[in-house]
Amino acid sequence: MAFTDKFQYHDYYLVEELLSEEHRLIRESVRAWVKKEVTPIIEDYAQRAEFPRHLIDGLAQIGAFGPYIPTEYGGAGLDQIAYGIIMQELERGDSGIRSTASVQSSLVMFPIYTYGSEEQKRKYLPRLAKGEIIGCFGLTEPNHGSDPASMETTLKRKNHGYVLQGSKMWITNAPIADIAIVWAKDEEGVIRGVIVERGMEGFSTPETRHKWSLRASPTGELVFDNVFIPEENVLPGVEGLKGPLSCLNSARYGIAWGAIGAAMDCYDTALRYSLERHQFGKPLASFQLQQKKLAEMLTEITKAQLLVWRLGVLKNAHRATPAQISMAKRNNVLMALTVAREARQILGAMGIIGEYSIMRHMMNLESVITYEGTHDIHLLITGLDITGISAFK
Repeated sequence: MAFTDKFQYHDYYLVEELLSEEHRLIRESVRAWVKKEVTPIIEDYAQRAEFPRHLIDGLAQIGAFGPYIPTEYGGAGLDQIAYGIIMQELERGDSGIRSTASVQSSLVMFPIYTYGSEEQKRKYLPRLAKGEIIGCFGLTEPNHGSDPASMETTLKRKNHGYVLQGSKMWITNAPIADIAIVWAKDEEGVIRGVIVERGMEGFSTPETRHKWSLRASPTGELVFDNVFIPEENVLPGVEGLKGPLSCLNSARYGIAWGAIGAAMDCYDTALRYSLERHQFGKPLASFQLQQKKLAEMLTEITKAQLLVWRLGVLKNAHRATPAQISMAKRNNVLMALTVAREARQILGAMGIIGEYSIMRHMMNLESVITYEGTHDIHLLITGLDITGISAFK
């Protein structure tokens, strides 16, 4: 079943005036692609729990893979606000589609560009930007999610490389990935990043099935059974948790923008429905309680828009702190989830069926509020930043 995308953009505080002409053009081109390619088919794929793999070429063509990576390595050479805008428009279509682009950009291309050798950059980045190969990011383990420092995956020296042993869990793109950026501890307990390639002996990616959330996104495990990693596949530019955490900061920033897209889609759907649906002889939108819901939704969306715009300005100036990014990710995802729930109520029973996007967004956001740092962990990151006292230990 195909659906017509009637979305209208909502910008109550004229934030658009803070964007450059290039930013606006990027937004319009990505939005047009989402309306044409994603919205008509995404509900069907979500219902079938299948990833629309044919969208990968289109994502590459609109510059969704590594947009801030320099052009010499295949990226678009855009700024951080452009990256955020792209994530917003993609998640307006579906959180799973944004996740694929976010992982490719922030968790695969970013670490290779930032910490990789020149040979690694030239070998992988152009192909990742074109969507010729897809990557994933291995940090979370079955026994260690919010506490990555306790990871059990190991690297042991052998010949001119390492032997990788262990497993990772809840990995977006794992079932379709050609490469994986994996973080593991060497024999001295130092965390290192390695590039694992599909086809390496002992490397497998079993798919995670029966999800209620992110159903159109491929999720799986990464299993390493004595996988030999040659020296040239080790990221030389970083050691310790700084490596994976810096990648997560980039991804969290994109999520802070992306969640707004999901919220705007839910709000737009609820507004349109409330004007068209009549009860007691007049539109739903004429009732005070419905106006309260709509006004509060738009207020929270507007606050989130201003938050990420300012964060994008700071990030472009290399001044955005991890704690600032955590605050935006936490606030905006909860905002989007709250908007989705309120929008669902405006639609009543119609809000749970696939003819409308709200329930799909709501289920997706239940994952988004947990991944890349849980809702509670981001609160504690802010708490540590403002008090100087760690609540993690």
